[in-house]
Formats: sequence, structure tokens, C-alpha cells
Amino acid sequence: MVGGDPAAFEAVNSVLESYAQTMTYIGDSGSGQRCKMVNQLCVAGVLQGLSEGLALAQRVGIPAETVLAALQQGAGSSWQMVNRTQSMMQGEFGFGFAVDWMRKDLGICLDEADRQGLALPLARMVDKTYQSLQEKGYQRCDTSVLIRQFEDE
Repeated sequence: MVGGDPAAFEAVNSVLESYAQTMTYIGDSGSGQRCKMVNQLCVAGVLQGLSEGLALAQRVGIPAETVLAALQQGAGSSWQMVNRTQSMMQGEFGFGFAVDWMRKDLGICLDEADRQGLALPLARMVDKTYQSLQEKGYQRCDTSVLIRQFEDE
């Protein structure tokens, strides 16, 4: 996600290709960062929904393999579902993007939302949940640790 002068983007494109799998020119300077914000907001929402769904699956006794087989080709599927259902339901969170980093990113998103006059209630709720998980010692766990919000219920 690149923002800036289009000519500058073209000039450095070959260098970026040496280490980036995909690149998308977004627009003026700052646009790439704002698109990254959109990504992080979407991930936070998907993980909250997936956490709620998997918590219910666990509560009613549906195994991870069954959930994944039934849902991964449907409208509710996501990268997170396909790659994290098993580990989330098994309580494994020692990989991926850490809660500390997600809270940093959500802070950037929420600051921008404030500047734009947007409430973003789901993102604010997820950020508070991650804060609570940090306080419980999950700072360096993968963001899929969000499912742990239901462990005391």
C-alpha cells in the first residue's frame, strides 16, 4: 500500500518488487498509511466476529475441524478463519501479529477516525478488549488471542 508521487512510485517499483509480494499504489502521500488503517480495522472486526463464533462453537461442542470444513467456503470465511480456527480453539497464540502491535495500529486508526469525525464503535470495543488482554499478560500473543475474552464466562 503505497502513497506518494506516482513518478516516485514508478522509480522505486523495481526495488519494492525485490521484497514485496504485492504492491498497490493508493494515491497521494499518506494514502498508503490510511489504507493500512482500513486493513487493520477490517482485521479487528473479523477477529471479533470469529472469536464470538468460535467461542459459541466451543460451548456447544462443535470441533474446530468441523467448523472449518463447514464454513471456509461460505460468506463468513476469511484468511483469519482458514488460518486461525484450529489454533484459536486449541489455545495456541505464539505466532503472528502481536496484540501490542495491533493496539498501536488501532490507536493510529482511532486518532485518524477522531480527526475525520468517525465513531468506529467496534474498533473502540476491540481495542479495549485487547487492552484487557494485555493486562492479563497476552501482549506478545497473536491477535487471535481475542477469543480469550470469553474464557471467564
